[in-house]
Amino acid sequence: MQEKIDHLDQILELILPWLLNHGIKIVLIAVGYLILNSILKKLVQRSIRISVRGGNYVSKEAETKRENTLIRICTGVIRISLLSISTLMILSEVGLEIGPILAGAGIVGLAVGFGGQYLIRDIISGLFIIVENQYRVGDVVNFDGTGGLVEDISLRMTTIRDLDGTVHHIPHGEIKKVANLSKTYSRVNMNIGVSYNSNIDHVIKVVNQVGKELAEDPKWKDAIISAPQFLRIDDFADSAIVIKILGDTQPIKQWEVSGELRKRIKATFDKEGIEIPFPQRVIHSEIKK
Repeated sequence: MQEKIDHLDQILELILPWLLNHGIKIVLIAVGYLILNSILKKLVQRSIRISVRGGNYVSKEAETKRENTLIRICTGVIRISLLSISTLMILSEVGLEIGPILAGAGIVGLAVGFGGQYLIRDIISGLFIIVENQYRVGDVVNFDGTGGLVEDISLRMTTIRDLDGTVHHIPHGEIKKVANLSKTYSRVNMNIGVSYNSNIDHVIKVVNQVGKELAEDPKWKDAIISAPQFLRIDDFADSAIVIKILGDTQPIKQWEVSGELRKRIKATFDKEGIEIPFPQRVIHSEIKK
């Protein structure tokens, strides 16, 4: 029993000095990382909220989207940087030589650099996207046929989710053309066909009235900037006169407003006796005597 106690005392004599010296330093480094990360995160948030200012045509919601995107990217870079420095300091306190680790990392970085042109291209493209405010987290975008809601933006890639729920990760260097469907405002752009027998003036009056009533509806007025109205006769199709309807909405609200507008136009057309024709063909036949 005495031997076990003596053996435990020897272990404590070896460990206790290390814990009192290096152990406390490791704890202080970890606590310092958490405190510094929290302080810098709040500082970055406050700085970006103060410094970012929207133009005359930028809504408060759009301005907030840009601020949140910049905050997410900046805090991510700060967190990774602090974590890397803290890890190296802790490894040093544990007793590992960080010099060879840094040298090895430099060699690996040099080797990777020869094949890292695509990574550098992605990062540079990402910086331009962020600085130029091409799109923000929460926007609906389309990249050469791939579209969806922007869920995350890093320096290297953008993550979007399409209407089916599929998540797409797109490196910034692969983005050649961006279509932002929700920046500043959106637009209802709708074509509707009516019968050639319809009274066009009556159709215009009905369409404008439906758009006005929708814009004045308490449930929808906050989503609509300008009431959807008749713009022009867009085409003489085979079976219908095609009219174009335009109206401005808040960002991302164009699909909801368009759906409600179609429903109300269909109900009102039925009530007013205005026909929305289906494709038809007239066949002439000759009867030989």
